[in-house]
Amino acid sequence: MATLSITLPSFAAEDPGSWQPMLDQARAADAGGVDRLVVSDHVVFGENLEAYARPEVGGMEGGRQPTGPDGHWLEPLIVLTTVAAITTRVRLGTGILLAALRRPIVLAKQASTIDVLSGGRLDLGVGIGWQREEYDAAGLSFERRGRLLDDTLLVCQTLWREQRASVDTPDLRFDAIHQMPKPLQPGGVPLWVSGTLNDAVVRRVARFGAGWIMWGPAAAEPVPAATEMLRRVADAGRDPGDVAVSAPLRLVRRDDRSVDVEATAEGLRPLLDAGITDFRGALPVPSDTEEAAARYAELVSAFRRVAG
Repeated sequence: MATLSITLPSFAAEDPGSWQPMLDQARAADAGGVDRLVVSDHVVFGENLEAYARPEVGGMEGGRQPTGPDGHWLEPLIVLTTVAAITTRVRLGTGILLAALRRPIVLAKQASTIDVLSGGRLDLGVGIGWQREEYDAAGLSFERRGRLLDDTLLVCQTLWREQRASVDTPDLRFDAIHQMPKPLQPGGVPLWVSGTLNDAVVRRVARFGAGWIMWGPAAAEPVPAATEMLRRVADAGRDPGDVAVSAPLRLVRRDDRSVDVEATAEGLRPLLDAGITDFRGALPVPSDTEEAAARYAELVSAFRRVAG
């Protein structure tokens, strides 16, 4: 079944004074039937924010970083822990977590804990990021960030799945290691790999991914991108039916700039036909929690009529 994911505003250009509106929005989305809430990640900032628009370092052509270097970014795993405590059914995800900046065994423990306490509702969307300064400040190699991410994902899945875990890579080795509790979800917390359509991302999706989160040119042309990714995943020996694909949710607006939820949902049909199974975006909602929940419910209802 296709899923509808809503991005939760866990960052602000300036101090918002209170993050209660974010938590109220989470409650409204939960009550309104949204499938997943996702939050984003930055640990620190340098001052070269123009790099966000450079695809060669992981940015997006023409993209603009939404805050300055002193923007307020909440740590996503802590946000999801808080959201888990005030919701009952909505899934909790990162979109994306810069997983390689965390020590792998600690990230595995944090994710397991959130999954257990939330009743098995966690998804981890992961990627390499675009900002050299974050890796420099963490004492990590920006050039080797793809390999660092692969090691991180390997450690997490190994600890989640094996009672007596061992890992042996060129950069990391341990043997006969135990970590409990395991995630509630069979096989561990689902990992969604973000990135452009390139060989490294295809390998990462085929090896680790429950899903692929489109980025860059792929997100701009989602239908051919999804078709190509699923074909290449199959060539890599993975059943493409086991790989979810996430694309941006494109809102259709009326002349008065209000969102036409029926037209928005109808526009998803060709994407669904191409194998895209998750749609991520933000829906403008009122500040009142009950009114926001009704607005989310309206979108969810239109989405279900189209996506099932």
